[in-house]
Amino acid sequence: MLVKNWMTRDVIAVDEGASMQDAIAKLKESHIRMLPVLRDGRLAGIVTDRDLKRASASDATTLDIHELLYLVKRIKVKDIMVKKVVSISEDYTVEEAAAVLLQNKISGAPVLADDGRLAGVITQSDLFKVLISLTGMKARGIQFCLQIKDEPGTIKVFADIIRKYQGKVASILTTYDQVPEGFRKVYFRFSGVDRLKLKDLIGEVGEKGRLLYMVDHRENERYFYE
Repeated sequence: MLVKNWMTRDVIAVDEGASMQDAIAKLKESHIRMLPVLRDGRLAGIVTDRDLKRASASDATTLDIHELLYLVKRIKVKDIMVKKVVSISEDYTVEEAAAVLLQNKISGAPVLADDGRLAGVITQSDLFKVLISLTGMKARGIQFCLQIKDEPGTIKVFADIIRKYQGKVASILTTYDQVPEGFRKVYFRFSGVDRLKLKDLIGEVGEKGRLLYMVDHRENERYFYE
């Protein structure tokens, strides 16, 4: 899953020669926290709501309201923007993008095309959309978390059990984190199973692996078996 397929393409940006007041207005109107700053159409920096608050607050205690308004009109974006920008290639995977945001403790970053032009932005909200899509959360239904042996064909065994009960598998995710050697955790999300047959399904699944929890989003029920 590539960044270019999930990023926000309609980028709201600001020219480096714009006033601080213009930048504040854009952030408020668009309900965003970050503005790419352009110089001749190319990325020159970035300004956030935090940068703007810091710049205006530095003199706020010594100015009256008229002087403060004059200040935000006079200060240019280029005077307060961050010039060392953390950017992401549009050909990165969304996992790589998430790692960059986490490592740099930022909520979003500009996305650059191969020729260096600004192609979009990727934010935490965009990554949340990826998570919802990847996990099949829109289908709601049921999620099983299982600890199973890390052997060929084991995932298919459980998928076949779910299908036996007319379950439609929306997603299968797996990890080796927090499990003993030789095992893996697998997360199945599925829908379409008759709730009257769910107990039988759980019984068959439990015979083949260790069921850690089950979440039924339709009925808003949660069961933990650890």
